[in-house]
Amino acid sequence: MAVQAHATAKYVRTSAQKAGLVLNLIRGRDVNAALATLRFARKGVARDIEKVLRSAIANASQKDGFGGEVERLYINACYANQGPSQKRIRPAPMGRAFRVIKRTAHLTVQVAERPLHIAAPPAAPEPGAAEAAGSPRAGAPKRPRGAKPKPKAAAKGRGKAASKTRGTKKKTSAKSGRAKKAAKS
Repeated sequence: MAVQAHATAKYVRTSAQKAGLVLNLIRGRDVNAALATLRFARKGVARDIEKVLRSAIANASQKDGFGGEVERLYINACYANQGPSQKRIRPAPMGRAFRVIKRTAHLTVQVAERPLHIAAPPAAPEPGAAEAAGSPRAGAPKRPRGAKPKPKAAAKGRGKAASKTRGTKKKTSAKSGRAKKAAKS
């Protein structure tokens, strides 16, 4: 069974929307690639997310059943929930006041261990198995890549009525507006 662990940082002084932009960069990646991405990200919240990711890795390594290889860990889920907002007042001209909202976020990163896939050699199909299954193209040779399929016989003989309407444009008068007026008078 794959080991899963998570870590949460609460009340981080950023908005959940700004943190979500950085979390979208690392979702689904291996932890080493995610740490490298966070190291060179040009957002201030990347340092806080890096701390949370390192904590999640440490939590996973302490769990029972962990294989010991950090390289097998990947980010299973990561999200930023909105925390409480601090409301402040900033003086404005003519005795008014502007409201300042200082937002916070709760950052959560969940890591999981990739399962080991032991590849079994594929079983070779028996010769003539496709013909026995009754497939219509069982013995037909395959066309090379990029080659166009051959036209069907039904498309060639459409009849006289179909060929008249196909490829013809609607006929319009070649005379301009002034030429029509001159022709009428």
